Amino acid sequence: SVEIGESVRGEDVYIIQSGWGQSGCGEINDNLMELLIMINACKIASSSRVTAVIPCFPYARQDKKDKKGAVERWSRAPISAKLVANMLSVAGADHIITMDLHASQIQGFFDIPVDNLYAEPAVLQWIKENILEWKNCIIVSPDAGGAKRVTSIADRLNVEFALIHKERKRANEVDRMVLVGDVKDRVAILVDDMADTCGTICHAADKLVSAGATKVYAILTHGIFSGPAISRINNAAFEAVVVTNTIPQEEKMKHCPKIQFIDISMILAEAIRRTHNGESVSYLFSHVPL
Repeated sequence: SVEIGESVRGEDVYIIQSGWGQSGCGEINDNLMELLIMINACKIASSSRVTAVIPCFPYARQDKKDKKGAVERWSRAPISAKLVANMLSVAGADHIITMDLHASQIQGFFDIPVDNLYAEPAVLQWIKENILEWKNCIIVSPDAGGAKRVTSIADRLNVEFALIHKERKRANEVDRMVLVGDVKDRVAILVDDMADTCGTICHAADKLVSAGATKVYAILTHGIFSGPAISRINNAAFEAVVVTNTIPQEEKMKHCPKIQFIDISMILAEAIRRTHNGESVSYLFSHVPL
């Protein structure tokens, strides 16, 4: 049961849902339902516009039907990201602000405007301020799907990049990894949009160390850290695992000293200000460093 505590008639309303990933699926679904009800409550209370600010978009990894083996050529899995998009639209959302969508095509699941912000400017700033040897670093993608992300960061830093080709037996379980690129005697910075159980990035860190990397960092936008993730990070060869606070990390940091976070609240605040004033949002955060 949700009741808005003051009049929103004619107001430009922004609902910030930052509670994903607290302690499991149940709370994520509770928070999603709360967001939907709040959007609807504001809409039927005659607000002029309702914007849902969702730093970490739920169910973003279920954005397509995956191709399977010869026996069962196509899976019968849902496209849950599209379902969430439909639910937000039906609830009454007029606009969505989110960050580093797992797949950019999720924006096309909506019939309303979506601003997909990028953590890249904050990541570049963190690298320059916290890694002394950043000019001798190499940016590494833990899978082929992140190649565009790492090449963009590598170009902005004027350094080289590499990628790791991985083959999965099943979800969250990597079978084999092949490194493409030379990391010998360099600081390797793994960059990805999210880390869940951390099996991939921890295997990747071992691969980079065995290939001669002097230090290994991981920089991720969304730190989900479910299941054995914390113990894996503690036992891995990372100097630091850096995440943004799209998902609150205070509890995880108590159990893992390697986890550090980049505060992206000002990026969201600026996006809200620009949206309210009718200014450009996407261009600013995809092209201009902070």
